[in-house]
Amino acid sequence: MDTAKTHQQWLIEMEAESRSKQTRFINGISTKLRRPMVTEPPRHPYRGAPDFWNAYEWNEQERIERFTSNFRIVGGHVERFTTMDDVTRFIAEKAKELSVKYVIRQNQPELDALNLEGELPEAQVSVWNSDPGQYWKARSAEADFGVVMADYAAAYTGSITVLSSKDKGRSVSLLPTVLMAIIPVERLKTRLGEIMVHFDEGGRESLPAGIHFISGPSRSADIENDLTIGVHGPGVVYALIVG
Repeated sequence: MDTAKTHQQWLIEMEAESRSKQTRFINGISTKLRRPMVTEPPRHPYRGAPDFWNAYEWNEQERIERFTSNFRIVGGHVERFTTMDDVTRFIAEKAKELSVKYVIRQNQPELDALNLEGELPEAQVSVWNSDPGQYWKARSAEADFGVVMADYAAAYTGSITVLSSKDKGRSVSLLPTVLMAIIPVERLKTRLGEIMVHFDEGGRESLPAGIHFISGPSRSADIENDLTIGVHGPGVVYALIVG
């Protein structure tokens, strides 16, 4: 009991000493700036985006053109298709061109309709979480292609939004060498705010397991400011706008 009390007292003393050092440090900065230390949080008279930005919107053709431009600027690829059959043919042709051996896709009805299993007879096509006995992260890491349906996309930032669930593992978009992200044109919005509002309206209880924003291929300049592609995710990303 005495030991516990002594330990508790030591923690209190350490916290008091830390706060004292913090106050002296801030006071020193205030003295150099010749103004008093701020003791109250600043007021925030405005919250969220201004009205003019909430009303900002491009028409469908503008959204497609702006998304395409912004996505390509950062090294992504964009293709435009009329039907899902066109998407299937494109993926099959790319798979043949790149000698793809292993494909993984999300477990969604829209992707069932692609019939990748039939279109890619020389490749193994796996459906995320369809077999409880599989280690799906490892399967994704081995994949040449990952195929996902975008939940949303924002033209202004050139970003694809992909949500996670038991049928839509984040590894499908994160780990394969090449990502094929299919974007139904009606899901392509002008601003990120149009996408984020859906999560606010649904409330915390309906939030997905993960919300992922993909703006082109993975890239990093953490080491010596040397830009490297494909460090933390796919080095090649195709945005396939359809509809």
